[in-house]
Amino acid sequence: MQAKPRVLIVARDDGRAGPLAEGLDRLGWRTLTARGPYAAASAIEEPSIEAVILDLDGADADALPMARRLRLAGAPRRLPIIGVSDHSSPPAADIDLVLPAPLHADQVAAKLESLVRLTVAEEQLELRRQTFSEHGRALDEPEPDAGPIAVLMAGEPAPQFLALANALRAKGADTVAAISPYNAFEYLHQRQFDAVALWNGAEGSALAIASGMRRNSRLFHMPAVLCLATAEAGSVSELLSKGVTDIAARSGAESNRAARIISLARVHRRQTAIRAALDRARSSGLLDASTGLFTRSLFAAHLAKLARSAVGQARPLSLAVLSLADTVELRAARRVGALDRAIPQIGAMIARLVRAEDTAARLAPEAFAIALPATAVRAADAAAERIAAVIGCTAFEGGAGAAGGARDTFVAAFDIGVAEFDPDEGVAAALERAAKRAGQRLAG
Repeated sequence: MQAKPRVLIVARDDGRAGPLAEGLDRLGWRTLTARGPYAAASAIEEPSIEAVILDLDGADADALPMARRLRLAGAPRRLPIIGVSDHSSPPAADIDLVLPAPLHADQVAAKLESLVRLTVAEEQLELRRQTFSEHGRALDEPEPDAGPIAVLMAGEPAPQFLALANALRAKGADTVAAISPYNAFEYLHQRQFDAVALWNGAEGSALAIASGMRRNSRLFHMPAVLCLATAEAGSVSELLSKGVTDIAARSGAESNRAARIISLARVHRRQTAIRAALDRARSSGLLDASTGLFTRSLFAAHLAKLARSAVGQARPLSLAVLSLADTVELRAARRVGALDRAIPQIGAMIARLVRAEDTAARLAPEAFAIALPATAVRAADAAAERIAAVIGCTAFEGGAGAAGGARDTFVAAFDIGVAEFDPDEGVAAALERAAKRAGQRLAG
């Protein structure tokens, strides 16, 4: 069976749409191309469409009003819209991100993934606000920082790099220069930035900064833009895999590169505000006091909304259950109460390790559940395994090592079960399937 389209490309001709569609199809982002506003409005009704790419230069003068019409036509879905333009004008309210041509498919795919996850997070915030409101608590709206965009310029003070800094300042951004990776991380830990611009005069240093950011949970989502002499197609995917968020060729106007960095920085600010709003749920008084996770009853109430949203948005919903394994080491920790003392720390780790849009709950004394919206079962299984692996690397205090008792420290292992929600069976049945696969019986 042919895969349903996930991305709508709106363009007058194949000059941009053709190569982009071919590349995205190859990467698994099935595309559908519309030549004009009427075809686009009709195509947006396809429920599997997750994002729109709009050619702002090749379209008529009504490109921006078209973005507004497409967003309204796609409602209640929140469809991210990426504009493609050679001009440096800032995006309109209905365009999430503007990227200059030419674009490599790997770059666009990375932006699509990020924007779709951000859209899902926004939807989940609204659902979480509804659930909390029904339980007598209110969650605040996200509040993006309204101050100037802050960009860290990392690299040698070459003339073109200084020109980029001037172009950023001309667009209202604040810039700070760092001449070495050590200097860059010193700034990143001292101040709050919205993006990092990397100069590849010393390519190893630039990539060291990018990869280091991806190993830091606080800096993980911050865009890191690598400025290259040319963006060779063969090296793009490799650079992206090393932690670079985007690649900007040095050729062309500095104002275009500055606009690109600022556009990515604004998306990051929006993402940060959404995550902060979701994190504020922990101080609501409704969550499990010892772990900061959803309680079983609150999770059940919220899960019904997640199921309805998954059906309405035509998106998958997966459920994962992580049950502490019955190993010799854990049995010893249970006997001396060490496992009970470690549970709050384990729960708090799960809360930090799940994505902002995911909902984690404590189902039983030693069992946890995660609802993963817009996530198919394979990706959910990989996410659950990743969480279990991180926790499995942590040594928990086991108490005095008496004969037959717990050792000084112990590690936690999980049995994992994952199931994808099927509207024909109901969300409770999917949770039961996941729990059964994890060897956990959900009583009551």
